[in-house]
Amino acid sequence: MRDPSLRFRLFPLVAVLCLGLAISQAVGATTPIKSPNDDNRYRALTLENGLDVLLISDPDTDKAAAALDIEVGSGDDPVDRAGLAHFLEHMLFLGTEKYPDPGEYQQFISSHGGSHNAFTAFQDTNYFFDIQPDSLEPALDRFAQQFTAPLFNNDLVEREKKAVHSEYSSGLKSDSRRFQSARKAVTNPAHAFSQFAVGNKKTLVSNEETNLRDELIEFWENHYSANLMTLVVYGQQSLDELAAMVRPRFSTIKNRELTKARHDAPLFEPGTLPAELTVQAEKEVRRLTLAFPMPSLEAEYADKPASYIANLLGHEGPGSLLNVLREANLAESLSAGLGQDLGAETTFEITIGLTPQGVQRRQRIVDLTFDAIRQIRQSGIQERYFRELKQLNEISFRFRDKPDPRQQVTHLAMRLHDVAAEDVLQAPWMQEQYTPEKYRHVLSHLTPDNILIAVLSPTALPDDTTTTQWYRTPYQFTTLEPGDVTGQASQALASQLALPAPNPFIPEDLSLVDGATMDHPEPLTTDGPTTLWYARDTSFDVPRASVYLSLRSPLVRNTARNAVLTDLLVENIQDRINAYAYPARLAGLDYSVYSHLRGITIRVGGYNDKLHVLLRRILSNLASPSVQEDRFEVNRKALIDSLRNQRRQKPVQQASRAMQEALIDGVWSIQSRLEAAQSLTADDLRSYASEYLRRLDPVILAHGNISKAAALNLHGQARALLLGDSERVDVPRGGIHALPKGLSNVSLNVGHPDVGYALYLQGQSTAYPVRARYRVLAQMVGSPFYQSLRTDQQLGYIVSASSWEILETPGLGMLIQSPSATPEAIDQAVNEFLSAFTSTLVGFSEKDVTREKNAVISRLREKDRQLSERSERYWREIDRGETGFDSREQLIDAVRSVEKSELLSAWKETIQPRKRALRVKAAKKLETDRSVIEALQDAPFVY
Repeated sequence: MRDPSLRFRLFPLVAVLCLGLAISQAVGATTPIKSPNDDNRYRALTLENGLDVLLISDPDTDKAAAALDIEVGSGDDPVDRAGLAHFLEHMLFLGTEKYPDPGEYQQFISSHGGSHNAFTAFQDTNYFFDIQPDSLEPALDRFAQQFTAPLFNNDLVEREKKAVHSEYSSGLKSDSRRFQSARKAVTNPAHAFSQFAVGNKKTLVSNEETNLRDELIEFWENHYSANLMTLVVYGQQSLDELAAMVRPRFSTIKNRELTKARHDAPLFEPGTLPAELTVQAEKEVRRLTLAFPMPSLEAEYADKPASYIANLLGHEGPGSLLNVLREANLAESLSAGLGQDLGAETTFEITIGLTPQGVQRRQRIVDLTFDAIRQIRQSGIQERYFRELKQLNEISFRFRDKPDPRQQVTHLAMRLHDVAAEDVLQAPWMQEQYTPEKYRHVLSHLTPDNILIAVLSPTALPDDTTTTQWYRTPYQFTTLEPGDVTGQASQALASQLALPAPNPFIPEDLSLVDGATMDHPEPLTTDGPTTLWYARDTSFDVPRASVYLSLRSPLVRNTARNAVLTDLLVENIQDRINAYAYPARLAGLDYSVYSHLRGITIRVGGYNDKLHVLLRRILSNLASPSVQEDRFEVNRKALIDSLRNQRRQKPVQQASRAMQEALIDGVWSIQSRLEAAQSLTADDLRSYASEYLRRLDPVILAHGNISKAAALNLHGQARALLLGDSERVDVPRGGIHALPKGLSNVSLNVGHPDVGYALYLQGQSTAYPVRARYRVLAQMVGSPFYQSLRTDQQLGYIVSASSWEILETPGLGMLIQSPSATPEAIDQAVNEFLSAFTSTLVGFSEKDVTREKNAVISRLREKDRQLSERSERYWREIDRGETGFDSREQLIDAVRSVEKSELLSAWKETIQPRKRALRVKAAKKLETDRSVIEALQDAPFVY
């Protein structure tokens, strides 16, 4: 896998994968360089108080959004106040001088079709929201007040401390957090990275000697300053109108003329490396991380030397490090790139997903990795690799999809700190110069004497092993001698390594097909063995297409054994195609082969020029599956590990899984799937693969920049390669089992300190009016439920009430995970809320009801921002049999027609008395009782 720092994501609390970026201040107004495919307008400016702002005007957007990022994070926590920056992030939502009600901000955002959140990283804290476009200005007014005049109400300080502790408790069994805690434990204690970042009730204690509220205010005054902030605002309005919204509200944030903290201490104390860290996992997770500390590369965002090296090391094609390791059954996945950039220092990391055999032979893997590095050092610095990387990035930027507004403002607010304002949009795709000396500089740090070898696996460590302070994670740490890491693998493995060949999938024809965009797919063939749906679509101005092929089989839902065999067949296909298809991924083609309740679906998308080549290879592999004994065993054991890990998930996740088993036809229990997987052989899979193709219900969708002739040609390929001898059968969709009248109960014993609780309240039919009523009620109840049970009662960090519409069956779902409350106490609190909300609902005015209906409609009306989103929407309609492709419009019409009296009737007669309800409790002290699940699996479906 190439450098993961090139991918956008919401960064977790304790870690940020940073792109190398350089610091710059916007002066005056600047227009950033944008993609030729981007018709938005942009303006970067600096307010009088030093706050950098990027404005984005998109007259056609159906969502407005904003994000504010401040260069303050967990790295700024006082030594004796771990988690204070994170705690401050929580507190800023809970009331300001102008808007003192602690739930007002959330309720306003929710009632106007939006969402909000925040996260704390090592050097950043990021706050963001999205909302209906016409509500942007009042939302910004509330948002700005959080950074101008927060209240820090003392009662809420004490209350919200419990929420932070609940967040900490919910992650106690998370292997990612446990592994991170071990890495922190072995780094330099003089470096802020070594500190506990989340916080809990012990680190945030308040007593006669230490007043937490006073320290919170002091931290805010000493660290939050306008000159350390960046703001990105995205709206329908013109740039001048957006500026007029922003200036008076955000110019009042104080500029305390602070300086971003610089963490100059070395990440590892001198003499520590090379070293090996072994960490005991809770789940069946096996991972090897090779981390090499080096000076920060923030200033190199335009040339990205680390990305050049990562592109070669993380390649997955023939002869690549991963391909050789996979062929030797030592590894399953590999990624390479920058890890955390801590300001003065960063790490280059190679992360390898191991097989059980790979854990035992990890030294061989380390040695082979150094052979691969040596090969790059000797032969990999070639201008042709740079030119190819640059070409791919230029194509990607030229045909960049329009991102989700909330995601875009979040990422841009972080990036705006670190790149020149004119580069803020293009920075991730920049590959300006061929810089061999910079590549060699990166490679100079990838040496055996500068490595932390970190292994995470479920292998039990001795009982007297050291454990981390907060997550009680067993770990062993050994400082190695320089000669202990030889960096030379066996000749048999090393001789298989090869640098990447030229990429054959780089698109050459990037033109758009002739013809108008079609309103929706139309059937080209309905007779014979296959239904082909086709829609030409060039409305996004990108030369991309999507092709779906669903191979529905009557076998899949018959038994748990068949369900497992279907999963293994998918894994076998992916195994055989991975090395061949990896260059296609780099060149803008993506694919997936996945199993579902009706069979297997193949999806290929991206630049249409070479799409048919990749699809043909996948079809050929499915038509003639070669099942190798050793790879079958690797995949079978990986599936068993995955099933076992589901039993170690968070309590709310296990409760949700139990509900799926009870309600959804064809979802088999973990135990039945495990029993089936334990006994299967490679011969079983060979027989099943052959049988699978004999009787099928195949459906194809070709959508995007593709001609009718090309679609028919793809259809012909599928028939010739795969479907020629198949018998056409009808494989209907499954359904949702109807709950009996009253409250049904399931209890689960789970190995987690928290209690999980899930309540599902089912609608009586799949008719649009019923679905609409449940959607509106879920919209109305979500924010008050969170405010009551999370903010006021502090039952847990994970608290939600939302629409649970499954296979068009409407429902209302409530989830709570608590570190302190009993299942009985949670259930009582939920029941009291349901009763109390009846009067709240009665008090809703017609204007209030209309506002909440409009919030639901705004979400339903959200535009497809890229071709792949529209393709997926069309594909869901085909799967549902909604071949008028107007189910969304029908649901919107039904929501618009909902009356308050209908909402009250549904609430009083069905929801509040829990007339058709399923409750799942999950806790350590409970005994598992699945009798209700087994009974429900024979119940009729909801229609």
